[in-house]
Amino acid sequence: MQYVRLGSSGLKVSRLALGCMSYGEPGLGTHPWSLPEAESLPFVAQALDLGINFFDTANIYSLGTSEEFLGRAVRRLTRREDVVIATKVYEKLTDSPLSGGLSRSAIMREVDASLRRLGTDYIDLYIVHRWDPETPVEETMEALHDVVRAGKVRYLGASSMHTWQFVRAQYVAELHGWTRFVSMQNHYNLLNREEEREMLPYCRAEGVGVTPWSPLARGRLARDWDTASARTAGDPVQERFYGPTEQADRAVARVVADIAAERGVPMAQVALAWLLSRPAVTAPVVGATAPHHLRDAVAALDLVLDGTETQRLEAPYVPHAVVEYV
Repeated sequence: MQYVRLGSSGLKVSRLALGCMSYGEPGLGTHPWSLPEAESLPFVAQALDLGINFFDTANIYSLGTSEEFLGRAVRRLTRREDVVIATKVYEKLTDSPLSGGLSRSAIMREVDASLRRLGTDYIDLYIVHRWDPETPVEETMEALHDVVRAGKVRYLGASSMHTWQFVRAQYVAELHGWTRFVSMQNHYNLLNREEEREMLPYCRAEGVGVTPWSPLARGRLARDWDTASARTAGDPVQERFYGPTEQADRAVARVVADIAAERGVPMAQVALAWLLSRPAVTAPVVGATAPHHLRDAVAALDLVLDGTETQRLEAPYVPHAVVEYV
């Protein structure tokens, strides 16, 4: 396993993060494919055995049970100080008008709730899951700074917003002497490279670590395009992100398959090797619901694509329309 600093911060993380969205009480929330606790635990154990020290979850995943599962797994399998736990805030967990968002009230309430569910007294990386258009960014950034000063959170991260929004939040924090974000978790893979326009250059210039979500495009870069799964059957996000450009995306996936066949490796290794080679990328967030998922991800760290292969992978790409982050 390779370890790097998360952006310009002092925090060292593995070059892969285990995404825990697939682990949680089945049927709760919007993730019917989630694995129950007994089936989730082996993947956390496998990740630790492979040297992964970076685990990513969110308060909304299976209505908090993902955090509960991860917290119990960490306590059972390793020492708390040896892992980096990231969780998120923003989404509504109930129908209450006070639920969700990035107000001071919501942040203070949800950070304590996440700490209880995780069974820990600090969160390594606290990520705002989305931009909140209804709350002044000054209120959000001051509240986040306060939870850092209180010792409940060590570092701050952001996810899935437009570059101008991210820049504004960073500027407000710097202006007031508040804690800045050290990471950006965005949608970035071979099928959607729109972040290369503004977000990735900004992150490189400012020393912000990048931890892309959906590095394998919901599995489309890891298997035959038309292969169905429980996830594809119940995931409306796929159609929003990949439906309008399906023909071009299929062409990219075919190149991934061709290079994988030539190399004698799984498709996932090729797609992840490309992503890991991008200058701004720190640690893709990979999901795992079968043992080979993590083995393939770790093997990708040692797969070096040559210039011709990289050109072949990038050539079929067509620009994608902006999809609002909801």
